[in-house]
Amino acid sequence: MTKNRIIRTAAILALLQVANSCQLSEDINGNLTEDQIPKGDPAALLTGAYNSLRDPIQGSVNVFALEEVSTDERIMPTRGPDWDDNGKWRQLYLHNWDPNNEQIRNTFTALNGITYASTDILRFGPNTQQQAEARFLRAWGMFWLLDLFDQVLYREPGESVSQPAKLRKGTEALTYIISEIQAVQKDLPEGPVSKANKDAARALLMKCYLNKGAYANRKTPTFDAADMNAVIKLADEIINSGKYSFTADYFDNFAPNNSDIGKENIFTQANTYTDGGDVRSYWKFISHYNLFPVNGYNGPATTAEFYDKFEATDKRRGEAYQGNSPNAVNPGKRINVGFLVGQQYSLKDDSPLTDRAGAPLIFTKEVNIFETGKDLEVKGIRPLKYPVDYASEAKGGGGAENDHVSFRLADVLLMKAEAILRGGTPTSAGTYGGTALEIVNSIRTHPSRSASALTDLTLDVLLDERGRELYNEEWRRQDLIRFGKFLAPRKDAPPSDPKYLLFTIPQTQVDVNPNITQNPGY
Repeated sequence: MTKNRIIRTAAILALLQVANSCQLSEDINGNLTEDQIPKGDPAALLTGAYNSLRDPIQGSVNVFALEEVSTDERIMPTRGPDWDDNGKWRQLYLHNWDPNNEQIRNTFTALNGITYASTDILRFGPNTQQQAEARFLRAWGMFWLLDLFDQVLYREPGESVSQPAKLRKGTEALTYIISEIQAVQKDLPEGPVSKANKDAARALLMKCYLNKGAYANRKTPTFDAADMNAVIKLADEIINSGKYSFTADYFDNFAPNNSDIGKENIFTQANTYTDGGDVRSYWKFISHYNLFPVNGYNGPATTAEFYDKFEATDKRRGEAYQGNSPNAVNPGKRINVGFLVGQQYSLKDDSPLTDRAGAPLIFTKEVNIFETGKDLEVKGIRPLKYPVDYASEAKGGGGAENDHVSFRLADVLLMKAEAILRGGTPTSAGTYGGTALEIVNSIRTHPSRSASALTDLTLDVLLDERGRELYNEEWRRQDLIRFGKFLAPRKDAPPSDPKYLLFTIPQTQVDVNPNITQNPGY
């Protein structure tokens, strides 16, 4: 059996993690012949498990949509007849989703696909490192299920898919995830960053300990000093490795060649033009139809309130980033990454761009969840974290070379600072200082950011700093919940009911699995 055939079969089988209907199980099993069931090739199956991360973790429609569109970082306006999509984006932003929301359902299914694909490897005799990588990937998928839904489905390796998947919830699920990461960390490789590695395990453990109190009580989180000290200890281990440092340019961490030049990155997913996840949607979704050379979909924006959290000198707010194609030379040195606001220009000849009606393409700070006027195409600042892979766009846009970033040094430092503020014992590691304020300022004042030093640091200020540093990296909702801010009103969105601290379990899953109980309030 070829490697690609095994990977395709693994992807089919991954769907069975959430396929609890006997009829569905019988139909899929009935279409697989004996020689199509992968046997004896754990290396190929492991590749399939890594590939199963792509749909839920990369792109703008699954984990990203749930973690970002539900916050102040990303508003998805309906622009006249465009971007209505039966209201699914508005539901996420306005916090009025129900058990039939398409994006929630797809995310739940895709994340369970990770846990199935990585579990299935374990019945085919993987070696020690392969087993460790598979169990880490499973823990990674389970972490997101816990974070978003508080319910984690699982099966034992080889367990019949005709039986309903079992369930762990809340702190029980978190305890299991922590134990799995700790069990396999010693057997994970040191690198590369595009594979499960020891420092990725440390960073994920930090997320687990930092959010432990929120997962126990999302409405009123509490934080244990022992958990905060665990976060600090893990951070120091990563810092003291000496493997990571700030890049000369903040956006190098997300560029098409970011695995070579992004020195902060700890855990990524590798992408190539012909083989990778949908990082391309990060610029396609926000770019205007006439924005050369992307020709995007003109959809999402950020709120003015979030944009205004940045100082004018903060390079994270935007810059003229050097493109990787002769067709995107940017002769006018226009901002082409960060936040796009104001008049937009062609990056080929610096000519002013227009909207489809011929009016100047001037992105405005003002934006509403419903846009109906003549200026509906230009409303809203456009957030762009990953520099456009112009070389891939010139080939026809089949893919992109930017590796997707999950963990990086700045997040580790900010988590350490937060743990100190929440009662952990301060330590000095590396050149970043020993107090929470010193650590945060080491990030802000680095030439790659060029923000001014803070004179005081509170939890509210730290939350804003996490937003400035980590925008569009899939952490905003999680952060807002941990800081007690997720239910607060936002642009066009009133205060939320506490039930929206969790996403609904898709009704299709509640109907077929007796082990699942719908989350409260739905």
